[in-house]
Amino acid sequence: MKIIMLGAPGAGKGTQAKKIAEKYQIPHISTGDIFRANIKNGTELGKKAKTYMDQGLLVPDELTVDLVIDRVAQDDCKNGYVLDGFPRNIPQAECLDAALAKRGEKVDFAIDVDVPDENIINRMSGRRACVGCGATYHVEFNPPKKEDICDTCGEKLILREDDKPETVQKRLTVYHDQTQPLIDYYTKAGVLKEVDGTVDMEEVFQAIVEILGA
Repeated sequence: MKIIMLGAPGAGKGTQAKKIAEKYQIPHISTGDIFRANIKNGTELGKKAKTYMDQGLLVPDELTVDLVIDRVAQDDCKNGYVLDGFPRNIPQAECLDAALAKRGEKVDFAIDVDVPDENIINRMSGRRACVGCGATYHVEFNPPKKEDICDTCGEKLILREDDKPETVQKRLTVYHDQTQPLIDYYTKAGVLKEVDGTVDMEEVFQAIVEILGA
């Protein structure tokens, strides 16, 4: 099963991708992890990616696709994988389809974890991160025992820049501009499945399992 996870930042697609990987015993692949692994191992592709990242630039689509294809060609992916955070736009999706077609493969499911913008803004602005150990909390869904203090190490909890409502709104705008068209793309390909991401995490997962089959 080759699965792509779609959804706005903060929709919970990363959490669901991990749960899918665990249940079906397939790798959970995020582009961030691939970049880090290649850079750490000093691969040719990793060196190329690093030159962009060091300048604070986005890694170009072709290079990102090369890195992803290189990863999914590895042995642990022979029964499938879950791609999280990729593709981010139509050119990446087209490159991925072309590269998979060369291998006689295709994407089986594109799962969209659908959450309205206002829910995401509320969700993310409630997040708190520990300055000491990096543990994360949520003022509503997972509050610390003592307000603004980490349960684990006793350090102060902060609202990260990334989670401030105005930053989240900007990220959502970028998402709708670039990634939303992928929903149409995968609908046309006949592989898009949508799940309601506003319900409890376990219910979201159950809905995904029903789509993928036991």
